[in-house]
Amino acid sequence: MSIWFRPVTLEDCAKMDSGMHGKGTLMQTMGIKISEIGDDYMVATMQASPEVHNPLGIVHGGANVALAETVASYAANFAVDFENYYCVGQEINANHLKASRNGTLTATAKPVHLGKRSSVWEILIHNSGGDLCCISRMTAAVVKR
Repeated sequence: MSIWFRPVTLEDCAKMDSGMHGKGTLMQTMGIKISEIGDDYMVATMQASPEVHNPLGIVHGGANVALAETVASYAANFAVDFENYYCVGQEINANHLKASRNGTLTATAKPVHLGKRSSVWEILIHNSGGDLCCISRMTAAVVKR
């Protein structure tokens, strides 16, 4: 059974990438793309390129967090009646487990809790070799329009 309020497509996600005013977003700047939508999960990818590296040449922890919050925020907003509600990140944490220098990072968000006023999401980020690089949890506030 699907958790999405209405059917959602990759095209719906791509429309959100340019922002409400069409002037661009962090997702476009960092190359974050929603790549898969399942019944109860959403997946996003980002290249572990020098643009998201820290001075040591590894993916910046903040880039991992931006990837995690992006996929969880998209998922949270598609899980509510978007005409009457929207979701914003309220809290996020991350444990960085393995450094990444190149390849593709893949973040999978799954709900832990879907409530009327908040939702909680677990996000696992793996590198191209399938190693778990980061585990994150985000709480989204559900706000009435």
